[in-house]
Amino acid sequence: MNDMLCRSWWMPALRGVFAIAFAILALGWPGLTLLGLVALFAAYALLSGIASVVAAMRHRKSHEDWWLPLLLGIAGIAAGMIAVFHPGLTIVVLVLLIGANALVSGVLDLAMAIRLRKSIQHEWLLVLSAVASIVFGILVFLFPGAGALALVWMISIYALISGALLLALAFRLHAIQAGRGRGGFDRRVLPDRRRAPPAQPAH
Repeated sequence: MNDMLCRSWWMPALRGVFAIAFAILALGWPGLTLLGLVALFAAYALLSGIASVVAAMRHRKSHEDWWLPLLLGIAGIAAGMIAVFHPGLTIVVLVLLIGANALVSGVLDLAMAIRLRKSIQHEWLLVLSAVASIVFGILVFLFPGAGALALVWMISIYALISGALLLALAFRLHAIQAGRGRGGFDRRVLPDRRRAPPAQPAH
C-alpha cells in the first residue's frame, strides 16, 4: 500500500485540487443556483473518482491493496453519475448525496491510513482528511434541512480543508518517491572504509 500510494502520489494531489476548485467555485459563484451546485458536485465527484480508479488499475497486478482506491473511485463516480442523470434533485437530496459520498470516502481513506501507519510518516494527513470527511457526512445527515446558504458554506469549508490535507499528503508522498528515485547517497563521495589505516610511526 505504501509503495502504491507513493507511486500514485498524483491521485491525492488531483483529489485535493478538484476539492479546492469545487470549494472556490461554490463560494465565489454569485447567485449559485441548485442546478449549478449539482453540476459542480458532479464534476468534482466524477473527476476525483476517475483519478482513483486509474491509480488502482495501474497497480492492480503488483499490489494486493489496489481495491481500496478502486472502491474510492467507484463511490465517487457513482455519486457523480447520480447527480448527472438526476439534475432535478432537491437541495435535501443533493446534500444527503454529498454527505454519503463524504462518509464512504472518509471510511476508505481511513482504511488506507491504517495500512500506512507503520510505513511512512505524516500518514496523519490522510487520517485528518478521512476524519473531516466522516464528521462532515455525519453533520449532513444530522442537519439535512439547514438553510441553502449555510449548506453551501459548510460544503465549501469541508472541501477546502479536505483538499488542503490531500495536497499536503501528495507532496509528502512525492518527496518519498523522489528520494527512492535518487537511490540514496552517491557512493563516490563517501570515504572508502575498506582501505587500511595509515601505518603508525615506529617508536
